[in-house]
Amino acid sequence: MKRFLPVEELARDERFIRSDLAEGFADPRNGRVRDRTISTARLQPDRAAAPDRARSLMHGIFVGEIQALEAAGRTTFDFDDADAPFALKLDMARQCWDESRHVEISVKLGEHMGTEIGEYTEATFLYEAACVTDPAMRLAGVNRALEGLAIDVFNTMKDFGEASGDPVLQFCEDWMLADEVTHVKMGSDWLRRLTERDPERRERALEFQRAVDKLFSLGGFRGETDESPIQIARRFRELAGFDTKEIDEIAGLAAESIAETRALLGKTG
Repeated sequence: MKRFLPVEELARDERFIRSDLAEGFADPRNGRVRDRTISTARLQPDRAAAPDRARSLMHGIFVGEIQALEAAGRTTFDFDDADAPFALKLDMARQCWDESRHVEISVKLGEHMGTEIGEYTEATFLYEAACVTDPAMRLAGVNRALEGLAIDVFNTMKDFGEASGDPVLQFCEDWMLADEVTHVKMGSDWLRRLTERDPERRERALEFQRAVDKLFSLGGFRGETDESPIQIARRFRELAGFDTKEIDEIAGLAAESIAETRALLGKTG
């Protein structure tokens, strides 16, 4: 079995259609349009586009859970014990069990919401973030940045399920949200332990995390205003090991992303 498996070698069947991250955000089937329009609507059931956007987001959750499973599995295998302690690998194995359950739940929720596998594209950036060869950077990019995004997504979908009167969606998202808090907390704890005597390595890992967070703030996709479809879940992030300064920084990245996108539209409009 190969260590550090490249994204091109991930196994998928004919139902899956690959796209890069920018194309995924622009894919009409993903609730976006291929023009220069920013999606500036919070996910609320009284808006006409809400059902389609919710189905698109649910499919995104599904493919994200597959890649999270693959990423955690790779961490149990890619590194020698000197680089990744056995206890860390046990935590990643436990996360694999969680992610496999999330994949099954997400498939059933997709069917419940009226979509099917392959209706929307799959961007593989989550797995690409897991291809870094430093386990500290992998924990920062995957467990803290991308699983942190999952906290925000699941909390948003839970609230959407409650607001739309869908107890199945609300319960399932709440259940998975609890797991995501655990995954991020594991990443926070292990990042601190792996870099305890190497502050420069910790800063490099956190810088990688900031880069990933900024990418996923694309056009204000995730933030704290009504212009952001995905809302930052401060309370759950605090439970997962984020301090107020870190959360404020993520919110600031979203605001910067909105401003940068608007500036770009002003130049090209």
